[in-house]
Amino acid sequence: MPASSSPPSLTIALVGDIHEQWDAADASALKGLGVDLVLFVGDFGNESLSTVRGVAALDLPKASIFGNHDAWYTATSWGRRKRPYNLVEEDRFQLQLELLQSCRVGYGRQDFPALGLSVVGSRPFSWGGPEWKNKTFYRERFGVGSFEESSAKICQAALASPHEQLLLIGHNGPTGLGDRAEDICGKDWKMPGEDYGDPDFEQAIAQIKAAGKSVPLVGFGHMHHNLRHRQDRLRTCTVYRNDTLYVNAARCPRIIQHRGQVLRNFSRVTLSQGRVEQAELIWVDERGAIAETELLYHR
Repeated sequence: MPASSSPPSLTIALVGDIHEQWDAADASALKGLGVDLVLFVGDFGNESLSTVRGVAALDLPKASIFGNHDAWYTATSWGRRKRPYNLVEEDRFQLQLELLQSCRVGYGRQDFPALGLSVVGSRPFSWGGPEWKNKTFYRERFGVGSFEESSAKICQAALASPHEQLLLIGHNGPTGLGDRAEDICGKDWKMPGEDYGDPDFEQAIAQIKAAGKSVPLVGFGHMHHNLRHRQDRLRTCTVYRNDTLYVNAARCPRIIQHRGQVLRNFSRVTLSQGRVEQAELIWVDERGAIAETELLYHR
């Protein structure tokens, strides 16, 4: 299929922060839903190899990015002090990278010619916020030392894609989508009320669009839907702006007990002719049937 062509309709599953809640039933549910592509937005667990192995075994077209918990014992000095394993005997951080080598897109991309698009990843292992954190980690692992260098690395991967249509994923979302605690990337702890998105992600999206690429969907997680500072509402989880739908897929916990059933959630997005038609949060029961649906966006 030529790079400019794509199927008339696509169904995409976004899997929010897993935090070790993943099993064989998830793979069965996704296959039963008939999705064309699965996007994982990180936080599989605290360098949880068993969870990452389960995700790697999923036999569906997929792309993934790592979250801050996936470098929990590697990125920070306090994390390294708490490391519960012997690094000489087992480097769980490195093993994660190897397990998802074929589908991870942080600072890179995966091309899907049959779908007529590429998936591009923003900065992996992001903690979010306006401060450039974990300087040594990013310099040694990825050769970047600032938001500007990070943005350039994202753009380099995106603009090299043979496809006009790009889907972007990050662990954290971009800045520019609101500065209230309830907003899609808002800070809801300590002194709540700050845009805690990734500045490099916002810069990269703007540059990618300016170069003529189409970005109908940006998916991420990190900021959980349940708010710390108030209980009367959930976080805003979708924003539509300038022909792009931004989706925060972090509904945690993603596997729950409800009315005697085990339910697991996915965010399902439908694209038609390169535009997002609908986004919904779905809860799937143990038989693989959709038990509950929450409409998030409809064009």
